[in-house]
Amino acid sequence: MLKRLLYLIRDEFGLSRSQARGFLVIAAVMILCWFGPLTYDRFMSEESTIITEADSRKADSLLAILEKIQPEKPYYSKSDRSTYQPKDSEENPERPLSLFYFDPNTASTTQFQELGMPKFIAERIVKYRSKGGQFRKKEDLQKIYGLAPDLYERLEPYINIPEKKETATATNEAKPSTPSFSNPLPKPAFTKPTLVAFDINTADTSQLIRLKGIGSKLAARIVKFRDGLGGFASTAQFAEVFGLDSLALSELNHFAQVRSAVQKISINTASPEELDRHPYLSKRQSEIIVRYREQHGAYKTAQDLLNIRILDEKLINKLAPYLAF
Repeated sequence: MLKRLLYLIRDEFGLSRSQARGFLVIAAVMILCWFGPLTYDRFMSEESTIITEADSRKADSLLAILEKIQPEKPYYSKSDRSTYQPKDSEENPERPLSLFYFDPNTASTTQFQELGMPKFIAERIVKYRSKGGQFRKKEDLQKIYGLAPDLYERLEPYINIPEKKETATATNEAKPSTPSFSNPLPKPAFTKPTLVAFDINTADTSQLIRLKGIGSKLAARIVKFRDGLGGFASTAQFAEVFGLDSLALSELNHFAQVRSAVQKISINTASPEELDRHPYLSKRQSEIIVRYREQHGAYKTAQDLLNIRILDEKLINKLAPYLAF
């Protein structure tokens, strides 16, 4: 099970065997750090939640002290509410009301108060006008927040907003007429760029995304697998990329070509770590190749690798294009 998981990680991310093992260890540590505290709190901290009788008595006594210290909120009965007056009414005693015709766009704060408006409503109207607000009809005065409906009904007959003379006709006559084009030039139709064959060993993800069935994630996976190999030696290697379906393989075989040479590894000077970076070799195979070379001398051809029992002919044939002797 572990070997299969390591193989899937290597195929998915294009890692070597040692890198895949490190990735698996890090993932296990992250899972342990995430779920460890939750498991500990659930199974190990049940005893700590038990409250003793002495602690319960202390908590009750502290609660009683806090209730005595906390100031009581004022309570107003129905009779008290009638005697309570807001601050605005104390500072500004009632004035004798006088109704007269007024324009809400020009009236002052004092005039609004003479009409029976509270001071804060009058100031709110003036502030609304100072920010560019304007009353175009009587009903617009109802939009002022806090204006009582009965007060508006009393003042509504006395609201006088003068009508503005429309100068739209004169303005339109002064503007020069703009020429109209009856037959505008048609926009050129969008034409999809035609796909041409390209070198798979030098292509980037933008070229691969143009192919059907290949998105950004799959294109990045192809480039990563190619770089790990050192380049594709044959189009048959496209099938080794994890996640390619028949449509993507068909597009690659049609447009992707192997034109440039692959990067080779010097089999007689490479270290086990350098060999292990290649996707076709594991860490153990890399160590045995170097150990055999140290004991029996340099390799002359790829067939010399057949003397190593853990390497079969199929693997050597896949690896041969990437070896330099």
